[in-house]
Order: sequence, then structure tokens, then C-alpha cells
Amino acid sequence: MKDFMELCLNRQSCRNFTPRPVEREKLVRCVEAGRLAPSGCNGQPWSFVVVDNPKVVPEVAKCGQPLDSNGFLANAGAFIIVLEEHAVLMPRLRTMLDSQFFAKGDIGAATVCVCLEAADQGLGTCIIGLYDRENLSRLLGLPLEKQFGALIAVGYPAEETIRPKTRKPLEEIVKYI
Repeated sequence: MKDFMELCLNRQSCRNFTPRPVEREKLVRCVEAGRLAPSGCNGQPWSFVVVDNPKVVPEVAKCGQPLDSNGFLANAGAFIIVLEEHAVLMPRLRTMLDSQFFAKGDIGAATVCVCLEAADQGLGTCIIGLYDRENLSRLLGLPLEKQFGALIAVGYPAEETIRPKTRKPLEEIVKYI
């Protein structure tokens, strides 16, 4: 494993994939990392759909290209979809909180674990925010009411250059007490 801070510095949203397919073993490791993510009360409100079938991958890519956006998805080797599932909270908490109280943050944690594991294996990822959820649901045989947490494009980067990160200065975002 790389130094964790180095991994964080080198992980970036990939928008230029080679058309090379991604090995299933690598995708399984990514999902395993997501499965191991922390979750509130260990509710684990997620499931994963891995799309690596060469006939289905281009159809998922089309679902991620509404309004002629995200053209780079055409070369993605695979997709991992993180779905929001019902969280099981401890009985005492269930009386005070909605079962999905922690779900959005938990889905985010699982998503970042998927992306960091992909980066550690030399894969690129891009979390897609704009996609046709209804067509994607139909394509994958998922109920239309199913909540999507993330659509992640996965593949081999066409470029090895790591772009410098532009982030707010630490002084702007941290308060020490």
C-alpha cells in the first residue's frame, strides 16, 4: 500500500480512459473496500452493482451522458453503482431517528473507499453526478424507486499525469478549539 496521504494526493477524477477492459478481480477489490467502509451504527446501507459486461458498459455510459455531457464515459471500462439500502439501526436509536439518518454520509464513505482502492490499483475513477436514473434503472433491472448513491466510472487512465489539486487553504476550513 502506498502512503495514505500520497494516495489521497494522487487520486483524481479521471476523464480520459483507455478503452481497455477492467479485470473483474480489481473491481471486486474496489467493492470489497466499499463494503468495509465505516457506517453509522454499522447500518451498512449499501449494495453495489458492478457493470463489466462489454455489451452493457456502453449502455450505462449513454445513461451518464444526458445533455451531451460526459463524453469521456464512452471509454470507461466498467461502472460501479452504489445503491442506498435500508439501514438497520440499534433498537434504541430506531425510536429516535429515521433508519436512513446516517445513510447519505455512509454512502459517501463507501464511495470514497471504492475510489481510493481503484487508485491504489492503478485505475482511474470519476463519480458521475449527472445521469439518467430512470433509464439506468430499467437497463439494470432495478426498481425505479431505488435510491442511487453514486455512479462511478472505472477504467485505465489514458494519461499518467497527476494534476495539482486546487483546494481551500487549511486555515480557511479548520477551527482549532
